[in-house]
Amino acid sequence: MSEELAIEVEGLVKTYAGRPPVEAVRGIDLRIRRGECFGVLGPNGAGKTTTIEILEGILSATSGQAKVLGWEWGKDDRKIRELIGVSLQETELSDKLTVEETLSLFRSFYRTGITVAEAIARVGLQDKARTWIKKLSGGQKQRLAVATAIVGDPQVIFLDEPTTGLDPVSRRQLWDIIQGFTNSGRTVLLTTHYMDEAERLCDRIAIIDAGKVIAEGTPHELIRTLGAEHRIELTWDGLAPPELAGRLRDLPGSVNVMLDMHHATLHVDHPHLVLPQLMSILGESKIPLTNLATRHATLEDVFVTLTGRHLDDHQASGAGKPGR
Repeated sequence: MSEELAIEVEGLVKTYAGRPPVEAVRGIDLRIRRGECFGVLGPNGAGKTTTIEILEGILSATSGQAKVLGWEWGKDDRKIRELIGVSLQETELSDKLTVEETLSLFRSFYRTGITVAEAIARVGLQDKARTWIKKLSGGQKQRLAVATAIVGDPQVIFLDEPTTGLDPVSRRQLWDIIQGFTNSGRTVLLTTHYMDEAERLCDRIAIIDAGKVIAEGTPHELIRTLGAEHRIELTWDGLAPPELAGRLRDLPGSVNVMLDMHHATLHVDHPHLVLPQLMSILGESKIPLTNLATRHATLEDVFVTLTGRHLDDHQASGAGKPGR
């Protein structure tokens, strides 16, 4: 393993016994560099949670290899656990302990690490150090969960949907904490259901579906796979004339067109050049336009194009089931 890699995964497979067996992870390869924030995205049931739990040492792989900082799960487990921190989506902490007592407990699990006071300061909970857990807000509890993950001064931290359910201010506070961690040269592996979060925080992203990596790259690289970086969306009353689809596809600079009875989406590189001609076509066709909007293409567009689903479509196939 290269010294530049924090995580290396080769041919990872996880199969759950059954009739028939369930193949949750089907040959995943990943190479995550030291000091980067790497996002793993996927719909529920795609296999991303199973993959992450193998990397965290919670599950064992059926086959394949998973290395963290050069050490291999199944051979060097104790060494790896000394070097990683884990923050689960729902961390259950004792209501009868204070913030300070909770972090003292977690600090005792590691031979080396930062002080409890430093961990509290890094997540901005100094004024809550002696507050019981049950008195904390949702955002404060999430910051405390991150503090429990960093108190051992890990080289790699796993964050499973750390901002789910938080208000915008609390989300941005956690973003600052995560960015501070990677700025110090540490590695973050992040799962999230928020595309803006992935675009903001992640240096690179892997999209997993049906147990395989179906796309990988920087946010910009993934967006460029759509063929154009801008979208024009329009809706109208009534039915569009049959020739509209062809005229929209013939527009110079229009890379892709999706059309149904009352709505059209155009992927374009230069909306300011396409819009005048588009408006001319709509006027000639006497289409009663009700809405027109332009926006930059996002990771959400990439995700929907690749998987046919939105990332925040939570379904019943979630945690606790094979294939998650």
